[in-house]
This record gives sequence, C-alpha cells and structure tokens, in this order.
Amino acid sequence: MKYNDLNVNKNTRPSRKGRGISAGQGKTAGRGTKGQKARTGHSKMPAGFMGGQRAIMQAVPKLKGFKSFHAKAEVVYTDRLNDLSGKVDNVVLAEKSLISSPYVKVKVISRGEITSKIELETQFASKTAIEAIKKAGGSFKKVSILKKAKKEA
Repeated sequence: MKYNDLNVNKNTRPSRKGRGISAGQGKTAGRGTKGQKARTGHSKMPAGFMGGQRAIMQAVPKLKGFKSFHAKAEVVYTDRLNDLSGKVDNVVLAEKSLISSPYVKVKVISRGEITSKIELETQFASKTAIEAIKKAGGSFKKVSILKKAKKEA
C-alpha cells in the first residue's frame, strides 16, 4: 500500500458563506459588494418577484368568471349549416352544438357547399360566406349580441 492510495475521511463542514471576515471567505464572502443579491435570504425570493414592482401574479385578475373583453368569435363553417333551415341565430346554433353558448360572438366562414335556404342572423360573416348563402336562396343579417341578450332578459 502506498501513501497516495489511502482514503482519508475528512470531518470538515462546508464553508458558511456570508458570516463575516473570520469565516475565511474574505470580506464579502464572494457575493460582491452590497445590493439585494449580497443579502441573506436572496435565494428565497418569491417566485415571480420582479424587483419591487408589482408581480405578474398580482396584476392578473383571479376572480372566478373573469372574461376577457377581447374574446374572439367562435367560428362556424357554411357546410355545417346544411342541416338547418329557416331562421338561424345564436340560439339555434347553440342548440345544435355548433357553438358553446348563445351569448358568444359567432363568425360564419365559407367552406364547402351550402344547399339549404336559411336566414342567418349572427355577428360576423365573411364575404364569401354571405355570397354562398345568397346563392342558395338565403339571406344574412348582422345582429349585435348585446341587443339579443337584452331582448331575452
């Protein structure tokens, strides 16, 4: 056995940084000079802490039922309207499960052929969708969702 083959268990503790000059880490313990990162507890900053300004979690609304004012309209394609006839509005589309609720904005977009004659009353429709509906003998009327909600209430 050689001297360099010996395994010696060291009974030394890891160095405790930031405990003053006598700890053997120099004056600032390798943390730089002053500032938030040099202080005790810097590693325990809360998630999302943004340096003293309002954190993102505080800025975002957290109440149940929050709806964005800029909600996008739900899309319905013209080929899905072939099963319907007569007057078609948000209520009819919601009953047929083409949209999630009768109180959402709806946009009709052209895709495929439309064969049924319908009177469509929604919030938006593309030019090609309106042309396809009129070609099939139907009509399109732009309706505000707020007025529909007031009439039902």
